[in-house]
Amino acid sequence: MIPADAGTPVAVAAILPAKDEAERIAATVRAALRIPGVDLVLVVDDGSSDDTGRIAREAGAQVLTHRKNRGKAAAMMTGAFAVRNREISEAEPGSTPCHRALLFIDGDLEDTAVNTAPLTGPVLAGEADMTIAILPPQKRKGGGFGLVVGLAGRGIADLTGFEATQPLSGMRCLTRQAFDAALPFAAGWGVETGMTIDVLQAGLRVEEVECDLQHRVTGRDLKGQLHRAAQYRDVARALTVRRGKKALGSLARTAAARTRRKEGEDAS
Repeated sequence: MIPADAGTPVAVAAILPAKDEAERIAATVRAALRIPGVDLVLVVDDGSSDDTGRIAREAGAQVLTHRKNRGKAAAMMTGAFAVRNREISEAEPGSTPCHRALLFIDGDLEDTAVNTAPLTGPVLAGEADMTIAILPPQKRKGGGFGLVVGLAGRGIADLTGFEATQPLSGMRCLTRQAFDAALPFAAGWGVETGMTIDVLQAGLRVEEVECDLQHRVTGRDLKGQLHRAAQYRDVARALTVRRGKKALGSLARTAAARTRRKEGEDAS
């Protein structure tokens, strides 16, 4: 249990959104349980057609299940809200709940999931509000042509000035404040891009951390190309929404400034 007088998080909840990861989820869960500071591993089985949920539970995770596939963003939010509910139930009556840091881990990392541990240090130390994993070159063959990565990176830089090394990296650790700043999450595969922009625009601190992680790489067959098309669509949608919000904010500030000038002229 988290101490009642905790300021910055002193424990970590590992949240694993997963769909059809029966072959990899047990190793990923066991590795996540070995991360220092992790006292809760929660798998959100997002409408799997295999035994992902059962295998994750047998490996030591707590499991929540979406009966139908709702997408990665929805699975991440389901996990984070469940952690919040647990923290509320752990708190003494009349006291303020203490929050864990939220460590999001992809379900296909297998044994390398333990290497997300460096993400937790800056958050637990109060030095960063969100950390993002930088992955090494992957040993498995595959990978895309950089179109989605380029789109996300340019969009983040244009809107925030932050030059993301791997803008689509899904392994992240963040405070509850940073999580709340990113709500509502961008839909589908736009979640990481939207999260980075929202957290930075809230004035919070983002740090990239190198982590030795290996995961399943999307191939270049038809299935892989369809996956990348969906990624591109979702990232573009997330950027369009946030550009619109920024434009509206700029218009509102301009209107407010004009109102103040007019009031000043009328007063004189």
